[in-house]
Amino acid sequence: MSVQQIVSILEKLEKMHKSLLELSLKKTELVKKGDMEELDQMLKNEQSHVAAIGTLEQQRQALVRDYLNAKGIAHADTPSVLDVIEAAETNEERNQLTDVRNRLMSVIDDLKKQNDLNQKLVFQSLQFVNMTLDMLRPQPTQINYSGKEVRGQNPTRTNFDSQA
Repeated sequence: MSVQQIVSILEKLEKMHKSLLELSLKKTELVKKGDMEELDQMLKNEQSHVAAIGTLEQQRQALVRDYLNAKGIAHADTPSVLDVIEAAETNEERNQLTDVRNRLMSVIDDLKKQNDLNQKLVFQSLQFVNMTLDMLRPQPTQINYSGKEVRGQNPTRTNFDSQA
């Protein structure tokens, strides 16, 4: 089994994560604009990217597991690329794997930062909407004792005799 297959799948993962990062950057602008229809479409597009990344990740895990099994190396339940780097035969393979792994980790880190920003923007927008709704709703009258009512007061008598 060749390291090139693992490098190839890592490059595909890097490409998909970069594409997801671009979508995340566009989503930031859509949240700022408040364009809900475009945002909904963007979320659907993101979901398809995430599904594709999940499939590629499963393939990567299978390739890494097969590579380590072929080398006769014991591995954890989810072997990592770092395990393959340590098991690689040549420095060229190690350098190639390390390079693509570092690039992928960098893109993932950028994606996490962008998603955190988007989450904060959405939360801020939600707070603004709630504040606006609170301002537009009529305020309920006070239900508790206000101190203005007096208990035990007799009804006032009038000079009008209703029986006459």
